[in-house]
Amino acid sequence: MIVSMMVIGACVIICLGTFFMAKGMVDDAHKKVYVLDGTVPILVQRSTMEETLDVEAKSHVETFHHLFFTLAPDDKYIKYTMDKAMYLVDETGLAQYNALKEKGFYQNIMGTSAVFSIFCDSINFDKEKMTFTYYGRQRIERRTNILMRQLVTAGQLKRVPRTDNNPHGLLITNWRTLLNKDLEQRKKNDF
Repeated sequence: MIVSMMVIGACVIICLGTFFMAKGMVDDAHKKVYVLDGTVPILVQRSTMEETLDVEAKSHVETFHHLFFTLAPDDKYIKYTMDKAMYLVDETGLAQYNALKEKGFYQNIMGTSAVFSIFCDSINFDKEKMTFTYYGRQRIERRTNILMRQLVTAGQLKRVPRTDNNPHGLLITNWRTLLNKDLEQRKKNDF
């Protein structure tokens, strides 16, 4: 009887030990994330938004500026990029878009076959105040010349739920252009 009780006790201890070991292994597995690079799985660290806020905020601001200021002489492309950009900004971005549209800015791009490109120089982000200042250069290529402009904008960031259209979970608010001036203009070579 004593041997039977010891065997049953040992079985219970082994079962409980196995249960808690398995639970620990499952909890550890849930903390690991694998990303596929082609067919090779790579272990990556999970992080919270607090740990990556600087990087995500700068990426959000740069993505918005790229969508808003990179333009081609194609009305469907302009509409597509503006629709995507409007998910990242509040009504201040929409107001600037509508003002440019009313002035015929986008029709002028198509009429002159101008191509606009934006290059980010730097983004200053204040994590405490959730404010940013974007410094960049815009290249405007027309048939006869190339114009380089300096662009400085500023605004605040507000946290919103992450969606497919806004993967960073941030919204640009109170967005405004501080500086938009010509740097240099040069003629294109005709061949």
